[in-house]
Amino acid sequence: MSILKELLIFGNENAYESAYDLSVKKNFSSPKIYSANGDLKKRWYIYFSYRDLETGKLKRVTPFYGNVNKYKTKEERLSVLVTYRKVLLKLLKQGYNPFVDNTDLYLQLNHKKELVEIETVKKEDTKIVQEEKEIPSMDIREAFDFGLKLKEQMVSERTIKDYENKIKNLLKWLAVLHPDIKTIKSLDKKVLTAFLNDILIKTSARNRNNYRTDLSSVMQVLEDNDIINQNFIKNIPVLKSIPLRNKTYTNDQQEEIFNYLAETDPLLLLFIKFISYNFLRPKEVCRLTVGDVNLREQTLVFKAKNKPLKTKRIPSILLDDLPDLSQLDKDLFLFTPDKLGGTWEASEDSKRDHFTKRFKKVVKDPFELDTNYTMYSFRHTFITKLYRSMLETASPFEAKSALMEITGHSTMKALESYLRNIDAYLPSDYSVGLKKK
Repeated sequence: MSILKELLIFGNENAYESAYDLSVKKNFSSPKIYSANGDLKKRWYIYFSYRDLETGKLKRVTPFYGNVNKYKTKEERLSVLVTYRKVLLKLLKQGYNPFVDNTDLYLQLNHKKELVEIETVKKEDTKIVQEEKEIPSMDIREAFDFGLKLKEQMVSERTIKDYENKIKNLLKWLAVLHPDIKTIKSLDKKVLTAFLNDILIKTSARNRNNYRTDLSSVMQVLEDNDIINQNFIKNIPVLKSIPLRNKTYTNDQQEEIFNYLAETDPLLLLFIKFISYNFLRPKEVCRLTVGDVNLREQTLVFKAKNKPLKTKRIPSILLDDLPDLSQLDKDLFLFTPDKLGGTWEASEDSKRDHFTKRFKKVVKDPFELDTNYTMYSFRHTFITKLYRSMLETASPFEAKSALMEITGHSTMKALESYLRNIDAYLPSDYSVGLKKK
């Protein structure tokens, strides 16, 4: 282990992290964090420059990685690097020089008999605590805005909107029931628990847990940046919830709906066929442009959930229903409210909501379908059909291996879990076994 790594780890675990500044002349730049724009596949690190004794100029030092890249989430990595940065800055002030042997400094900090320095550190810690008490707490709305601003660099636009919506509802709730809470440090575990309980009563355990997760994510940023002392939401337990399930349509239901839509709303029917035959999600269908559909090569390019662009085969059953798109501008959206190939100024969520409401009005209400039947249910329906058809000529393993390439599941385990959840596999009639004495 390098001297720098030992110093950082030691500094993080001991009181010397808050030691006084031993440096007189600033020979270094403040350490900075490199987070690879939130890309967890790349290495994150801290970097700084130190003054070269020969040239007298600041020289970039080899980046320090430590153990940060073993963590799997952006929040964990950022939290570790923030700690590394704080400790490294203090070590630099204490005399750490990356171009010389720092053994003496390490021994000095690690030596148990340095009672004078320990007492100095204790006094400095007391001074820092006192100063922290004197610093006014940030306005609660300002604090959340700060957290959201940092989060924008780490999560998707959709996730930021989810955060904003939940924070907005929290602030409305506080304004009515706790108008005295004006600063972020006035917000405590008891109040947040009451808010989450209110969400639970009005909606569901699943939604309450989602609120807990999103608010905790933003609060963690505030803790990492010393705006609050502790992210207490992490200590609020997650409630057990019953997952939502989209029912699978029977063959008769599916055929009846398709025949009905062929007469009443052919555009909606084609939208649903992209879900049914290409196994896309409704929002993925909304993202499609004319240029994403290659009729000549029978392929489809789309942006999958939390993944880069993917390419799928367009089966002939869907290809036969597609009109000639060659004369249309490739940048036009494939689906709009009134035609194939057009402009549509709306967010992806708004587009999906349009077709969801349209499906309810045109299909769900006339067919008297309950809330468990959705457009997404057609994806389950046709994956079930395809899997059972494959089992007629192949073993379960062979069928699932072939199905993975079609559905886009990344692992066999994920596909098997999905098939179990939608009851895609049914055993053959076992009546003979039940009749045996």
